[in-house]
Amino acid sequence: MQFTKLRLAGFKSFVEPVELAIEPGVTGIVGPNGCGKSNLVEAIKWVMGETSAKQIRGNEMDNVIFSGTSNRPGRNIAEVGLEMENTERTAPAQFNDFTDIEVTRRIVREKGSTYRVNSKEVRARDVHLLFADQASGARSTALVSQGQISEIVLAKPTDRRKLLEEAAGITGLHSRRHEAELRLRGAETNLDRLDDILVALDTQMQSLRKQVRQATRYRNLNDHIRKAQATYFIIRWDAASGELETAISLLKESERAVAEMTGHLSAATTKQVEAASCLPQRRQEEAEAAAALQRLTLERDNLGEEEKRIDAARQETETRLSQTSQDMEREHNLISDCTAAIVRLENEHENYSRESDDQNEVMEKASLTLKAAQGSFETLNGETASAIKKLAEDETRRENLIRRRSEVDARLTRLGHEKEILGHQIQVQKENITENNTLSDSTTNLEYVEAKMQESRKALVTAESRRLEATKHLNILQNDAQNTLSAAAELTAKEKALSELLETGDPDLWPPLIDSLNVESGYEAALGVALGDDLSAPTDEASPVHWTSLPDFEDITPLPMGVTPLSDYVSGSVALNRRLSQIGVIKDSNTGQKFAGQLKQGQRIVSLDGGFWRWDGYTATSDAPAVATVRLEQRNSLKDIRQELVAARSKAVSVEDRLEAARIDVDLATKEESETRRAALNAEQIFIDVQKSHGELHKKISEINANLSIQQEAMVRVVSDLDEAESILATTISEIASLPDTAIIGKEVETLKSQENYARTELTEAQSTHHNLQHQKLERRDRMQNLADELAAWKERQKSAASQMEQLEERQRSLLAARERFSAQPDKICSRRNDLLEKIEVAEEVRRKTADHLIVSEEKLTEADNDLKLAGTRLAHIREERVRAEAMADQNKQTMEALVERIEDQLNCSHEDLNEIAAMKNNTTMPELEVAEKRVERLERERETMGPVNLLAEAESQELREKIETLNKEREDLIKAIDKLRRGINELNREGRQRLMSSFTEVDKHFGELFTRLFGGGRAHLELTESDDPLEAGVEIMASPPGKKLQVLSLLSGGEQALTALALLFGVFLTNPAPICVLDEVDASLDDTNVDHFCTLVEEISHSLSTRFIVVTHHRMTMARMDRLYGVTMGERGVSQIVSVDLGQAVELREIA
Repeated sequence: MQFTKLRLAGFKSFVEPVELAIEPGVTGIVGPNGCGKSNLVEAIKWVMGETSAKQIRGNEMDNVIFSGTSNRPGRNIAEVGLEMENTERTAPAQFNDFTDIEVTRRIVREKGSTYRVNSKEVRARDVHLLFADQASGARSTALVSQGQISEIVLAKPTDRRKLLEEAAGITGLHSRRHEAELRLRGAETNLDRLDDILVALDTQMQSLRKQVRQATRYRNLNDHIRKAQATYFIIRWDAASGELETAISLLKESERAVAEMTGHLSAATTKQVEAASCLPQRRQEEAEAAAALQRLTLERDNLGEEEKRIDAARQETETRLSQTSQDMEREHNLISDCTAAIVRLENEHENYSRESDDQNEVMEKASLTLKAAQGSFETLNGETASAIKKLAEDETRRENLIRRRSEVDARLTRLGHEKEILGHQIQVQKENITENNTLSDSTTNLEYVEAKMQESRKALVTAESRRLEATKHLNILQNDAQNTLSAAAELTAKEKALSELLETGDPDLWPPLIDSLNVESGYEAALGVALGDDLSAPTDEASPVHWTSLPDFEDITPLPMGVTPLSDYVSGSVALNRRLSQIGVIKDSNTGQKFAGQLKQGQRIVSLDGGFWRWDGYTATSDAPAVATVRLEQRNSLKDIRQELVAARSKAVSVEDRLEAARIDVDLATKEESETRRAALNAEQIFIDVQKSHGELHKKISEINANLSIQQEAMVRVVSDLDEAESILATTISEIASLPDTAIIGKEVETLKSQENYARTELTEAQSTHHNLQHQKLERRDRMQNLADELAAWKERQKSAASQMEQLEERQRSLLAARERFSAQPDKICSRRNDLLEKIEVAEEVRRKTADHLIVSEEKLTEADNDLKLAGTRLAHIREERVRAEAMADQNKQTMEALVERIEDQLNCSHEDLNEIAAMKNNTTMPELEVAEKRVERLERERETMGPVNLLAEAESQELREKIETLNKEREDLIKAIDKLRRGINELNREGRQRLMSSFTEVDKHFGELFTRLFGGGRAHLELTESDDPLEAGVEIMASPPGKKLQVLSLLSGGEQALTALALLFGVFLTNPAPICVLDEVDASLDDTNVDHFCTLVEEISHSLSTRFIVVTHHRMTMARMDRLYGVTMGERGVSQIVSVDLGQAVELREIA
């Protein structure tokens, strides 16, 4: 399987959809710090199923969604997809039908993430297994992130075992084993829970049997209560019927008295109505007379008020006439002032118009003078600037040429000195080359030592193989021994449990009768039901409870025809002969019902399935539990278990002997391996020393040749630089000589500056004159505009004053007319007052007469009201008596209706059915009401004393019995599943140990070779520590860089630790190659030489294993060795983008060009 493409959208800083092609070879990812390079690595980890937000630099999983910037809003969805080719069909079975597989992980903010494979939603565990089977995954060694190198260095040996597990390819095996263990624990928990449920259900069944009996008694009580309640309701019905008849007779008498009193009330009402009908007319007459008198009085009072109002109006008219005269005088003065101001402003405006015409001619002359001065000044200013510029350019060029000549002189001196030094150095290097010609002898010696080392390694591999075979054989025997001991322990536990369960009292002192019996197979249940607990009694007469052996009956009563005695199938004790001879055995329960009626006194029948029938009618079906039957079955099981236990213990002794022999073989193989390893280490150390000497000699000669080549190239460069410098010096000297004289140009500039200053003075004077004239013209124009505005304002004011004068004259005429009208009013008011006084006297006399008539009418009405009130009081009293009679009748009716409702509610019948329910006959004497009520209360109290009763107990007991049978079947299925899971886990552990030990040897081999290549020598190996079980052991790294002794990884320097950890990671990778390897800045702590070794190793692995590498780096050497580069940029703050360059194609295009 090969990874081909990575897609991102909304993931961290990659807000826009981005695609990263994962092509064969090595792909580099570069970019400045903080631009989002590591986000690509974290995207790969995330889509492979990473569940920890901290592993991808977040506080929660929603942090992977683009959170927004100042210019872009945040997103709510992030998605990462990984495309793969499955042409070799190595995917898990559920995905292996696809040629192309795309795994997609999508997260929605605050809703979690989902996985899809080829657009079909799958579980996270399916994705984990998919990548784990390909030696990859979110936590695999194929993804080496920042800081992971230091984690390997600082990790405990047991934590490093994970590397071996990935090399062995058992990461998926671990997942499956963990899943099986979870299922096993769940099944065991379910089994315990099921046992608890069965115990609880058994207790519940016993409780239900009691509830069935309570329900039967409850129903009987209900029947008695129903009869007692019917009797009670019959008595109540008869009493209520008598009371109702009495109330109806009282009601009829009250209605007669009410009709009689109603006639008296009607006569009194007629009299009162007649008296009341005259009263409104008298009141109307009296009110009209009073109103007329009041109206005249008010009119008299209003005359005085009107006289005062007329006097005040006359005075106000006089005041307004005086004010109007003053206003007219003020407006006349204002009109005079406006006329004078208008004349003055018109004269001033005319004067300014004449001055403006004269000023225009002067303004034209000043403009011409200013224009001529500006032209002269601009011409002189341009000529002066050109001259100054040419003078500055010539001076600058002269200074540059002089400075260049000085620099060239200094350069010629320096190059000459360098030429002499290089000549001397070249001569010295040529002399050194002749003194170091012993490289071929050193090469021959190195090849001989290397051959010896290879022979030692082959011997070590042979010894390791023998030790591994012995260890493998030992592990197999240990598993067999463990399984044998487990089986023996399980049988021992069962034997102990059954022995303790079957013991009663002291079995050694008084052994029970059941121990001496021999029962044919299939008849245990029949014997257990027939004798029960009697089988536990001993035959020793010294025991307080025992069986006594008696002779057989002389005249034994025969069993029914066709029934076989139980004594034919049970033997071992004479004491049971009498009992067993009177117990028959039949095949099934149906036959037992047929023979049950034929039994004689003392006889009984049992069936093979546990049914029981006694001569007196007692019967127990096969469903009834029989403790003795269970004990018999348990005794037969105990006998079989003891036989199996003897065989298991014999097998365990044999396995232990073979296990001891295998341990001795492993010890011998381990000792031989240690001696061979020691010899191989000595040969490696000799090879390292020789290789070091050879390397130093080769390095020295290479350095001499390199230095000689560099010095010769430098000599050629110095000679070329000398020729170039001499040519530049000659050119500079000729250019200095051709420069013009700057003194002449300086005098011309001074002359031009003087003429320019004179022209500037004339221009300034002309500008000042023109500005003053322009300012006067503007002031004159503003004043004329102000005069026009003032003139218009005075004319408007004059017009307004004239209009106001006309209004005042009109007001004066109106006020004079009003003053004449007010002078004639007092005489008219005095005449009207005299007429009103005469009318008031007449109106007072009429009012006195109407008031006397009203008083007489009111006295008559009061007398009629008193008579009517007395009649109403008597009628109300009689009506109250009628209401009481009606209430009593209604109450009796309601009592009977309530009684009917209670009868229907409690007995669900009508009152006509009460006699039938109570079983009363016509001549039956009814008890007292109190006696009947107490009987009902007593029965109800007895029912309440029973407490809650489950009326569905019988149906529930049947349902519970079926449920118990179903659960027993499920329990058997669970026991089988648990056994199967345990066998599967043991098989997974055995396979894991074998694969782990095999991978350890291969990883150790690759690690040693890669260590030597990366360091250019030295040696290193791995050791298993802390446990004999490979699945629990730790991994310690022992390394010896060139020139140093063998030591643990933590004692090396930082660079050596990083390089050693890389060798281990690549060793694991070579053992179990993954289709992709991601390296995130792993070269950060390496120098240039080690970076070169690292890049070479990556290239070789990518070509030999077809693994596709993605390398995130800042190192220039690593960038140069990539097949293609992806650049991550952040043109917009907080938003990452990708650009790509294929270096292979770029080189080809350059060669073609």
